[in-house]
Amino acid sequence: MNRITYHPIGIVHSPFRFPEGTPIQATAAKDIQARIEIFPEYRNGINDLDGFSHIIVLFHMHLAKSKSLLVTPFLDSEPHGVFATRSPGRPNPIGFSVVELEKIENDILFVKGVDILDGSLVLDIKPYIPQFDAFETTKKGWIEKNAHKIGDQKDDGRFKI
Repeated sequence: MNRITYHPIGIVHSPFRFPEGTPIQATAAKDIQARIEIFPEYRNGINDLDGFSHIIVLFHMHLAKSKSLLVTPFLDSEPHGVFATRSPGRPNPIGFSVVELEKIENDILFVKGVDILDGSLVLDIKPYIPQFDAFETTKKGWIEKNAHKIGDQKDDGRFKI
């Protein structure tokens, strides 16, 4: 198998140092603010990003250690295949969050609605564009019966580091 190597473009500075107590999705972190520091060699890549209200942040979940293919997610008591969940314990611990971009100052993105741990390395940033990224869904799998529970759910420690 071929090896894949990524180079981080920045680092997240958030109030969450440990998974336990961190919101489990960005929608449960509406008012949580953080900064994303873009490394100098990638500074030109954020030109024109300030024209978007929301961005997609892809990041390395550096504290995720477990890699089970069956997990019991936060909003259910039954195990599911990891690819049918957003569990941090994955074969490749890549996180995905849509956050509100409040402003950009020099190499710093000020964002809100953050469920990302402090020190997480950013792999990529993309603009969130509703016409491209928001789909009307007809099936929501196992989450259908539990989606209303998200509220302000926080990590309860089930995915130990």
